[in-house]
Amino acid sequence: MRKISLVLVAALLLSVGNVLANDYKPENPIKKISTQIHKMLEDNNFDVSDDLTADVRFTVNSEGEIVVLSVVTSNQVLEGFVKGRLNYKKVDNAQEGKIYTVPVRIEA
Repeated sequence: MRKISLVLVAALLLSVGNVLANDYKPENPIKKISTQIHKMLEDNNFDVSDDLTADVRFTVNSEGEIVVLSVVTSNQVLEGFVKGRLNYKKVDNAQEGKIYTVPVRIEA
């Protein structure tokens, strides 16, 4: 009886150890898209005293290109800048037809 319980405890420890050793974290596709958008908007020449913010809603077409649906901001220049930089630019790892919302901030 003692050998059986010892074997069961050893098997339990091995199975728990295998589960905890699995360090698989699936990558978030929204973070990858956000990183790509950051690179597209990096080079700008805004001269502002305050931070500019916008919420960008977009989808991805069958060719993997961003189609900007709306840019919610109070600054018209920022809206045009974001639309011009993002519209029909290719992105990787995006699901076609899904609507994404990404916040954008241009720091002073």
